[in-house]
Amino acid sequence: MSGLRLELGPAKEPLGLVRGLQWFFSIFAFATCGGYSGAVTFRISCFGANTTVTAPFAYPFRLNHAVFMPSLTTLCNKTWLGDLHLVGDFSSSAQFFVAVAVLAFLYSMAALALYLGFLHLYRGAGGRLPLADFLVTVAFSFLWLVSSSAWAKALTDVKTSTASPLPHCPPPSVSCFPAGVTPMGSLNVSVVFGFLNLVLWVGSSWFVYKETNFHRPAPAPTPGPAAM
Repeated sequence: MSGLRLELGPAKEPLGLVRGLQWFFSIFAFATCGGYSGAVTFRISCFGANTTVTAPFAYPFRLNHAVFMPSLTTLCNKTWLGDLHLVGDFSSSAQFFVAVAVLAFLYSMAALALYLGFLHLYRGAGGRLPLADFLVTVAFSFLWLVSSSAWAKALTDVKTSTASPLPHCPPPSVSCFPAGVTPMGSLNVSVVFGFLNLVLWVGSSWFVYKETNFHRPAPAPTPGPAAM
């Protein structure tokens, strides 16, 4: 039979249990990174007047597009000749990390559905499906390693950029004081979830490998009736 056979047994085995954890934690990985928004705020004092300027930023962290508002060109007797931006573009690392998390979410969900509904096909396909599953799992392990490392480095650079002083503040006529940056706790958590997913995918490689013919040889063919 090649139809659906719902079996909850694989969900209690490491093969299905780890896939469920991968599905669950991949959601937190892309949600904590992709859902972030924040701002950098400075207080500017000049000629007896105080003004607060803010540069909002968010995923995918193209900080060089984040402009301080209200425009600094109207402040302090035109000390700044043009609008000021934050520094750096970290979108490639952030988008790569989120893309890996979303793809891992989709694949782990599809694999879990295969285990629960079509395990007889999975284990009865001559080892082709377990081998493909194993290769994809190894590939995702590598992608989690690369994307999490790249995003961790990019996050460090984001923090450095947003903590930089405001340029062109000649004292004593103009004073610029940092008034705060939106906390980045959720971004720190996204890095943690990235490496946690790495551990889960590396660990699941062993359980998927055990389903392949390399670890579990294909059953020998049933001998036919003896010739008369």
